[in-house]
Amino acid sequence: MWVSTGSFPPMVVVESTSMMHDEEGSYGAIDPGDLVMVMDRDRVPVITYVEATQEDNDNFGYESHGRAGDVIIYRKNDGSDTPVIHRALLEVVRNVTGWDVPGTSLRNVDSISLTLDYKCSYHGGSYNLEIRDWIPEHSGYLTSGDNNFGGCMIDQPSANSQGQGRGLTDANGDPVQPVREEWIVGVASSEIPWIGSIKLLTTGTAQSVTPKSWSNLSIAIILVLATPIAFDYLTGNSRNSEEEE
Repeated sequence: MWVSTGSFPPMVVVESTSMMHDEEGSYGAIDPGDLVMVMDRDRVPVITYVEATQEDNDNFGYESHGRAGDVIIYRKNDGSDTPVIHRALLEVVRNVTGWDVPGTSLRNVDSISLTLDYKCSYHGGSYNLEIRDWIPEHSGYLTSGDNNFGGCMIDQPSANSQGQGRGLTDANGDPVQPVREEWIVGVASSEIPWIGSIKLLTTGTAQSVTPKSWSNLSIAIILVLATPIAFDYLTGNSRNSEEEE
């Protein structure tokens, strides 16, 4: 598996609820207890949410894990605490005179002001995610969990507008900054639902695994155990029938 992904470890177990699309979990989204394959950054490009939602972009319509754009695994400020698995909203690139945002019309701007086609829940209604007059600390990616405050709390506090949440901090309590390329552990690829719940149970971190996931895992285990028994039974009956003839 390491050979095919180019990443080590080649898979990670999801602990948090921050990427859930449904409170009970849903197939195709990233839920607690899922095993997610991690592709090395050098093997696959990161397609951001804004690139995947711009009609004139080559990546328009691209989806990963239930929404537009890629999900990346990254180290907060390149620290040693548990990596974050969140969606890449956009990339900011520093040039000689200002900032560029690939996939948008923003070029050589002094600050980033952008409204994304990304619905956020608010007081029973919804609005589009807005970034206002943001001056990045450096080039990198803005990220967000699909389930964070309706999906609209950006991990990087400096990019959050009022009411969107405080964002994330690292192990030292410092605000998380835009994700540099070298902080990216990998890009989330295929997932195996529920199986990672066993590891979380053994490490005492299974609190976020939903009852539905436990039920699905139990059914999957029963089917795996029952399949060889059923196969032996059927093939045994077939042999007995042939002998009687």
